[in-house]
This record gives sequence, structure tokens and C-alpha cells, in this order.
Amino acid sequence: MSEPYAGLAPSLDDLAALAEAAFAALPEGFRKLAGEVVFRVDDFASDEVLDELDIEDPFELTGLYHGVNLGHRSVFDPSPAPSRVFLYRRAILDEWAARGDVTLAELVGHVLVHEIGHHFGLSDDDIHAIEAAAE
Repeated sequence: MSEPYAGLAPSLDDLAALAEAAFAALPEGFRKLAGEVVFRVDDFASDEVLDELDIEDPFELTGLYHGVNLGHRSVFDPSPAPSRVFLYRRAILDEWAARGDVTLAELVGHVLVHEIGHHFGLSDDDIHAIEAAAE
């Protein structure tokens, strides 16, 4: 399958469209459980985020969940701001080019689902275990 971006780097809007399509392709029950999640695509994580996560190379971070995960919410707490999933275009493109074994749409979908897993309260280890079991 050929990539529609051959020779051109996909824009922020292109990655946002891939993320929206990946979310729309998820099972309806999964999308309903996710609730209101805002997706945002930036070239890289901000310096503040990288410092907070102790990451020196911005190419190491392809996505980030920001918010109160569903497992830590309470009806007694003030209404939290909408949860946000950040996708980092340049890091995703770098991984896509280095791997060469997945389409860009597949990689964007993978990163998106990984970050939504954090929205559900799953740790990186939990997510990796689920991915390994699915292979």
C-alpha cells in the first residue's frame, strides 16, 4: 500500500485527520467510554513538558496524555478540564521513517490508542502487556 504523502511531509492538519479517522474507527463502546477527549497535534512537546518528563531528545516523545484519568475521577471533585491527547508530528514522522514496517495511519492510530489507554488509567507496562498479548 503506497502512502499518500510520498515525497511530502504530512502537515499538522494531515496528522490530525489521521488521528480523527483512527478514533472514528475504534469500536463505538470504546469511543463512548473515552468520553470527551481533545486531540491536539504539535510538531514537538514543549520544553516545559520535556523537562517535566526528564526527556532530552524531543524525538523520543510521540504522544502524551494530559488530564485526570477515568480511574481517578470522582463525582465529589470539581469537574475536570477535558482530557487531552497530544500527538507530536515530528517524532511520529521520525519513527515512521525509521521503522518502515507500518503505514503512517497505523502508527498514528497506535500512538493515539496508547495515549487513550492512559486516559483509562493504564500504565505503560499495562499497555505494552495488552499489545504483546494481541500479537
